[in-house]
Amino acid sequence: MGRLAKEKGMYFTVHHHMGTGVQTTEEIDKLMEITDPDLVYLLFDTGHLAFSGEDAVAVLKKYVHRVKHVHLKSIRQSVIDEAKVKGYSFLDCVRAGSFTVPGDGDFDFTPVFDILAEADYEGWVVVEAEQDPAKANPFEYAVLARNYIREKTGL
Repeated sequence: MGRLAKEKGMYFTVHHHMGTGVQTTEEIDKLMEITDPDLVYLLFDTGHLAFSGEDAVAVLKKYVHRVKHVHLKSIRQSVIDEAKVKGYSFLDCVRAGSFTVPGDGDFDFTPVFDILAEADYEGWVVVEAEQDPAKANPFEYAVLARNYIREKTGL
């Protein structure tokens, strides 16, 4: 797939994600080890690494030069903690509000922004909320995230 993408001028990125075969740092390490660094890249997702209890900053530092797509989302640790106690599924946890936008929640994006800037990252960056729009007005949260990113990065 990496070769096909490259032939078409695209990057083949793998998204580590809760509930999949590539979720933890160990699994990301294995993926990066067994794939060609000129053909397979990483979609780095702050929310999924934080949700799984992994050190997102360490993963980004290690693989920033293989990152071609970034998802920025924060977590609400109290929701995740409650979900673990009550045995929620991942989907139930998302519905309960485990994720939110940068500028809300418990994830510190400053080191992520610093690492991306130091590496002269120029790929895609997508802000994700993954929230129930009936509970969290999408426009209000988009503005919150935009203001936070501007404050932290100057962009």
